[in-house]
Amino acid sequence: MTSQLLTVAAAAPRVHIAAPEANAREMLALAVENADASVILFPELAVTGYTCADLFGQTRLLEASRRWLNWLAKEAWDKGVKGLLAVGAPVPADNQLFNCLVLLHGGAPVAVVPKSCLPNYGEFYEKRWFAPASARLSDHVLWPLENGECIQVPFGEDLLVADRTGAVVLAAEICEDLWAPVPPSGFACLAGADVILNPSASNETVTKSDYRRQLVKGQSARCDCVYVYAGAGDTESTTDLVFSGHGMICENGRLLAEQLYPAPGSVIRAVVDIERVRTDRLRHGSYMESIRPAPWRTVRLAADLIDPAAQGRLLAQRPVERLPFVPDEPEKLDGRCAEIARIQATGLARRLAASGAKRAVIGLSGGLDSTLAFLAALQAMESLGRPAADVLAVSMPCVGTTQRTFGNAAALAQLTGAEYREVPIKNALEGHLKDIGHSADLYDTTFENAQARERTQILMDLANQEGGIVVGTGDLSELALGWCTYNGDHMSMYGVNASIPKTLVKAMVAWHARRMCDEHPHITRVLLDILDTPISPELLPVGQDGALVQKTEETLGKYDLHDFALYHMLRGGYSPQRILEMACIAYPEVSRQTVRTTLKTFYRRFFTQQFKRSCLPDGPKVGSVSLSPRGDWRMPSDAEAAEFLEFE
Repeated sequence: MTSQLLTVAAAAPRVHIAAPEANAREMLALAVENADASVILFPELAVTGYTCADLFGQTRLLEASRRWLNWLAKEAWDKGVKGLLAVGAPVPADNQLFNCLVLLHGGAPVAVVPKSCLPNYGEFYEKRWFAPASARLSDHVLWPLENGECIQVPFGEDLLVADRTGAVVLAAEICEDLWAPVPPSGFACLAGADVILNPSASNETVTKSDYRRQLVKGQSARCDCVYVYAGAGDTESTTDLVFSGHGMICENGRLLAEQLYPAPGSVIRAVVDIERVRTDRLRHGSYMESIRPAPWRTVRLAADLIDPAAQGRLLAQRPVERLPFVPDEPEKLDGRCAEIARIQATGLARRLAASGAKRAVIGLSGGLDSTLAFLAALQAMESLGRPAADVLAVSMPCVGTTQRTFGNAAALAQLTGAEYREVPIKNALEGHLKDIGHSADLYDTTFENAQARERTQILMDLANQEGGIVVGTGDLSELALGWCTYNGDHMSMYGVNASIPKTLVKAMVAWHARRMCDEHPHITRVLLDILDTPISPELLPVGQDGALVQKTEETLGKYDLHDFALYHMLRGGYSPQRILEMACIAYPEVSRQTVRTTLKTFYRRFFTQQFKRSCLPDGPKVGSVSLSPRGDWRMPSDAEAAEFLEFE
């Protein structure tokens, strides 16, 4: 497994104002409790307290700060804390005092990063005591140790800190730096930083936490980075201000952990994924087209921060969504579905208007995909101010059609006011098979595909006859797996479901059912029954009792797993082995062998079926994962899957 996972932590220690010894002991206790973390960030000026004011001018306080930082570095290392400790501290240099983040590792300071932007407005007076990073003259500070030795520690806002192998690179900015028009962290990430550390002492006022959260999430998303933010807590002086201990850990714009007004000594932790950070940067071709940063200096640690042996354990600690395309929260899901429905309807309405089409012609089978496409067509007509009857729903029953799906298709069309027609294809199928010399009793691929192509021919001809266009029904999961008939259901004049995976199709149909339940309860009942119907192309003859005999997921495996693989392959760029491990975590009730078999089916079919995706009809993109050959996914049709099938 190629994962690059590590645990990062943001602490809100109890602060003792102007008491470095007490503060160092508080931080040591938290460091030891979180000794398995690779990085632990403490707030701005945590070793003294942010609210010392003119006490920062006292030599005694500055000397004690340095002395107890040395003690903290050595004690933590001796007690088994092998991660990087990042502590806010005042640091004298170049005849000035700087507000810094001191990075401790191996029992000593390894880097000192000064604050670039000093707030000196409203309640802030930092320029009274501190100089900005731009005022520094030196690249190093002389740092006395307790054994009498004096070491040179790299000093500057232009520092990257990399572990021994370069598997993770960190940089820092301090509080106000993030609020600047151009935060230093943007340049740090362009220079190669994966993780940004921000020790802060942002006081709390009404609505400020919301804005602060937006800043952190936004910078993490913009820079494709891990952003760790540790704010000063409520044990700072409250003479004029209150501090909330706001802590956040974000990864590529996603908030992984947060605390606000925690109890003193609280720590938030998250397992972050450097592989995801770097993969997203590679995917975003414009990432390095920004203004190039000046050269940055790299401090190399003597040890690794990522433990290969711990990757499996860390992976199990990361939240893994079972349905990555479908939000968990009901409110968020409803909003997502409404937005997708609007995109579908807008795209189709534009195509109808641009083509001058009089009708939207759709094959309505009573299954999930055609139901969603049909609902999108109705919404498109509504947006154009046209009647539902301008949607022509065509049912084309054959030997595999069950009474359940046939009845649901008819009921849905009639209840919504669309025009409904039945065009049985059994006779046409038998005639065609006879023409090509194929036995009507041989239920093979030819038998199945002939039905799909016959239905497409009927729809295309009806569209010509009615002056309309054929609305495609196939979804993203079927395109990924090639579970469609080339030049059959694969083809249309506009595919409204083309970038919606099967798991999200289900959620969309359920959302439509919910939104109609009050005004159109009869339609809702039909939609709920469609949702409850097993997924099937209905191409093989029904049983003697008229029951369905062909169920897609019994052949392919569960769509939940296929969509899981599709999302993490395309969105995360993860290896098959990594996706297998994640799927086993997300689906503990499914045996590892079943998961492995399903994923191998996914990769095998994904590679062999690209030729179908290379000539897709137009259709609207609705999410970050799409397989359109014109926009998102270009792949040779003769690529080989062998390398992607080697996982256990």
